[in-house]
Amino acid sequence: MNALIKLELARALRNKKFLFFSVLYPTSLFLIFSSSSGSGEKVDGTGLTVATYLMVSMASFGALTAVLMGNSERIAKERESGWVRQLRLTTLPGRGYVFAKIASAAVVSLPSIIVLFIAAAAIKHVHLDAWQWLALTGIIWAGSLVFAALGVAIGYLATGDAVRPITMIIYFGLSILGGLWMPTTTFPKVLQDIAKWLPTHAYAALGRAIEQSQTPSTTDVAVLAGYFVLFAGGAAWLYRKDTLKA
Repeated sequence: MNALIKLELARALRNKKFLFFSVLYPTSLFLIFSSSSGSGEKVDGTGLTVATYLMVSMASFGALTAVLMGNSERIAKERESGWVRQLRLTTLPGRGYVFAKIASAAVVSLPSIIVLFIAAAAIKHVHLDAWQWLALTGIIWAGSLVFAALGVAIGYLATGDAVRPITMIIYFGLSILGGLWMPTTTFPKVLQDIAKWLPTHAYAALGRAIEQSQTPSTTDVAVLAGYFVLFAGGAAWLYRKDTLKA
């Protein structure tokens, strides 16, 4: 399994297009969006400056990009090329394959978080305590495992031709409705009620609680944990189903 994780990491790091979208794209969006407001302007109801608020949003978006987009398309193509069938002939257990995909995707998400934080501190002058920087990095990185599991599930659910449009719809739907691109307080009431139960909303809310020196909401933790169980369980079930068809 360790060998497979190393292989997955090497493949991801060689993909310059993937690295651009997972690392530089979220940072670029952060700098563009945060430049439209003054340095002291705050987001209503949060007490956070626009730059500080957007930093967590775009860091979460970057991690989501790295783990969801990479996993789903790669797995769907590996299934069609016969690579997954070859792996089944080895001693690697099914859970090992799923875990390797989740773990390698999560490792790749770390640079996107760090690069964005450096840009926020150096260019937009976001100031936080040392413990907050460390806690934010840890919680956003750990939370990305939820979406890595979703990427694995989509990769086994969709065919090679259909995986990209399906992933893009889920990707942008979760990002926009979950409040990663704009505060959910600007949404109509019905969309606000929906957003509260989306994993992306809970994901970003954990980071913003740390920025405000508050204890993360148990509801947000429970929502994110519930989605992880759902996505990981779904990925494992789809893997077994795919094995029976092979």
